[in-house]
Amino acid sequence: MEFIFKPVFDPSCARSLALGALLERDPQRKVETTLALRGAVDSGAGPRIDPSRVLDEPPGLPGRPGAPELVAPRLLVKRSVHTEIGRAVLLHALAHIEFNAINLALDAIWRFGQMPDDYYREWLKVAAEEAYHFTLLSTHLASLGHRYGDFPAHDGLWEMVEKTRGDVLARMALVPRTLEARGLDAAPPMRARLAQAGDDAAAAILDIILRDEVGHVAIGNHWYRHLCAQQQLDPNAIYPSLVERYRAPKLKGPFNFEARRAAGFDEAELAALSAP
Repeated sequence: MEFIFKPVFDPSCARSLALGALLERDPQRKVETTLALRGAVDSGAGPRIDPSRVLDEPPGLPGRPGAPELVAPRLLVKRSVHTEIGRAVLLHALAHIEFNAINLALDAIWRFGQMPDDYYREWLKVAAEEAYHFTLLSTHLASLGHRYGDFPAHDGLWEMVEKTRGDVLARMALVPRTLEARGLDAAPPMRARLAQAGDDAAAAILDIILRDEVGHVAIGNHWYRHLCAQQQLDPNAIYPSLVERYRAPKLKGPFNFEARRAAGFDEAELAALSAP
């Protein structure tokens, strides 16, 4: 696929092109651009990763369409998945999460310089997989007669991206290994509800998402611990202070301990989740 980029971005710089993909407003073009960027970087003949490159933040982040309307979480109406509209609403909410997840992975690439080469490659892999998830959900949503943007959504995930824009340690602590890790807990019961409602296709999509999200959270855990070691910080001791400083949501069970272990959480962290 020919890589699509805006002329204002440097076609030789992968981080600059990640910023261009982040600014893309059309969901399908964002997906195509993200996948093409990953393919170009992985080929070894495409744009190079330059951790030392300083990029100025343009207006308009993140690029997203005019719909869905973004509202407070309390204003979102829950519906039974045993109705077609209820399944559509749930699939739309999941598609919105995955669309935001593409954006947060692209933001982690362009925004934070001076990281190892593997950091950028791994977050580009995450962005591409989130684009795949968004495509799966959008396609299934279309089979129900709806499209992304048809229902309201909330912006909690991107709000934490904004809060941690100046601190890569806080970003790794509070986005992939806190907010995205909630998906590890939420996916199995959602999958069960969709299967009980007879939507086997949606249940299969949830299986793919959970499989990949374990890897995404593991990437967040890896780079969080890397940064803690670099700054001579105890990762378990500093985490509660980051939660407090950036007003991250307090996590509530039930927790998927098996998936969290697979994603790299240690036993002390899992015990802390269970503490009163």
